[in-house]
Amino acid sequence: MSADLLTFGLFSKGRLKEQAEDWLADCGLTLEADGGERGYVAAIKELPGIRVLLLSAADIAQGLDTGEIHLGVSGEDLLREREAADAHVLLLRALGFGRADLVVAAPASWIDVETMVDLEEVGAAYVARTGRRMRVATKYMVQTRGFFAAHGVVDYRIVESSGATEGAPAAGQAELIVDIMTTGATLRANGLRPLADGLILKSQAQLCASLAADWTKAQFAQAARLLGVVEARARARATVLVSWPTEQETPARSATERFLARGATRRAQGLLVGDDDLLDVAEALAAASVGPVSVVHPNFAFEKRTEAAETLEQRLGLRA
Repeated sequence: MSADLLTFGLFSKGRLKEQAEDWLADCGLTLEADGGERGYVAAIKELPGIRVLLLSAADIAQGLDTGEIHLGVSGEDLLREREAADAHVLLLRALGFGRADLVVAAPASWIDVETMVDLEEVGAAYVARTGRRMRVATKYMVQTRGFFAAHGVVDYRIVESSGATEGAPAAGQAELIVDIMTTGATLRANGLRPLADGLILKSQAQLCASLAADWTKAQFAQAARLLGVVEARARARATVLVSWPTEQETPARSATERFLARGATRRAQGLLVGDDDLLDVAEALAAASVGPVSVVHPNFAFEKRTEAAETLEQRLGLRA
């Protein structure tokens, strides 16, 4: 294996694997597994300089944190749970799938406990009555401690959960939980409800880079190429290309100048503009007697610079 191959961690199974493959396919990239569907090494057909490792979401988060892999896709909840995560991992782009909320949940029977302030009061009363602190079952100890401290809640202790966290209160193992919630159905089935202000994190799958890994310039070049494709596809999905006749370039540019401050970018005889601004651009061109005007949805919209790649290059200290 070449020392200059970039290692890229992707989900190995389940719905998240399917969604990650769909995301790559939407970007025009084909994932090819080595050794058949049950293999744990793969490649991206269009980017031969990248070696894909198929891992669990937790292993990807750990690999990014320790520098064992260069790029990866994992849940933000897992990434934020690592100590000093911001120093080791750079979040490059939210991918829009794998959504879940990390929440504080209490028994639904606690009708007087709706907020973190209520929880603080109940915690103090619980200590006075029992001589013990409330137990909070969770797999997310780092984020729980930070969130509780920010809300002034101190009368609690964490019980590390190794199984189904939602069942801990019913089993007498804890009074509260901190866990991931998607629809809330599992919480309700276990007699729990999230606190009104108990949202710790709105998590989703994130494309990330390891700041702890050893990077060569060749590996960074592969990352920059991938990020360029990803950004170009994301930009294209949110924009349309408005074009006009060549001979009307001068009045068209004058009529659309103000849209540059709203994020539009120039193209040859045209303007790449956000979907929300399309009608305003069309109206401005019509008022300037520019036409006929064509509108197309591009598959990709590349720019000269890739913001995510520039940020990564700066954080890695690779700029000359």
